[in-house]
Amino acid sequence: MQWLTRRTALMAVGLLVSLIFAYLAVRDVDLDALARGLARTNFWMLIPAGLVLAVAVFLRAVRWRILLSPAYRPSTRVVTSALLIGYLFNTILPARAGEAARVVVLKQRAGTPRLEAAGTVAAERALDVLSLLALFFIIAPVLPSAEWLPRALAFGALLFGGLTTLVVAFAVYGERPARLLLRPLTRLPGISQERTQAGAANLVRGFALFRRLGIAVRASLLTVLSWLLIAFSFWLVLLGFDLGLGFEAGLLIVVATNLAMILPSGPAAVGVFQAATIIALAAFGVDRATALSYGIVVHALNALPFIPVGYAALHYHAAALRRGARPTTEEAASMRERAPSTR
Repeated sequence: MQWLTRRTALMAVGLLVSLIFAYLAVRDVDLDALARGLARTNFWMLIPAGLVLAVAVFLRAVRWRILLSPAYRPSTRVVTSALLIGYLFNTILPARAGEAARVVVLKQRAGTPRLEAAGTVAAERALDVLSLLALFFIIAPVLPSAEWLPRALAFGALLFGGLTTLVVAFAVYGERPARLLLRPLTRLPGISQERTQAGAANLVRGFALFRRLGIAVRASLLTVLSWLLIAFSFWLVLLGFDLGLGFEAGLLIVVATNLAMILPSGPAAVGVFQAATIIALAAFGVDRATALSYGIVVHALNALPFIPVGYAALHYHAAALRRGARPTTEEAASMRERAPSTR
């Protein structure tokens, strides 16, 4: 019951955040100009943009599979299905509920322990943030002058340094720094020491694989490549608006929107995504109405397709469970025996 109350509170906060950012996004926007921006869009550009996005999603599935320990590493097809189901729930539910959903799916289909899968999800988030910040630093010299840019770079440098320190600490020292980090949470009502210890174990399990240089390098390269492909997809949509902007504009929008989505938000981060898009495009002199029209279109491309595709993956998952398509105890034991030690 306490978990349900906390989950409900988190969802309520996410919805409130989305409403606030949605208001900020549409405030002072000329609706006629917004309609004109949507009307002049070349929607044919959504086809190549969608294809590029699909490749990026597949690379992210491959990355997740690499991060899973060999003892519990299912096929790429199973991991991709779990990821798509997660995207479905992220699209239709607030507070990134899909992250928990894909952990459950992987447990049901492949027997992957929930702590194991959840730890890799945390490691993914760290890789995503670090890669986005690194790309932001790389393109900063070619970005137009903007009032917020120096502050964003300073904050990004602090975040990059702090997160890198945490990743190294978790990978090298295990649960001790994680327990120390989470210990203040025990002062909150309903959060016991046992729960924070379980959370520490959850965090560390995913980061432990970074002790293996090969896994860390491959996962990092796949992360950067996937973000570059997503930025290319965003830029293709920009071409459909005929704004005359280069690839760096698409990349800045990807950085801004995905870092903003760290905040708890409503389904598909509606409002947060559009507000971040407006801020990013303002650096290139794009007016609010045009930026909002672009934000609506590119957000739809990055959210709506996951509803039918994710539902199809969910249907396939349910059918597989009815057929009993999951590893037996003997098969799981055989996988663990063949797997190299990750210590």
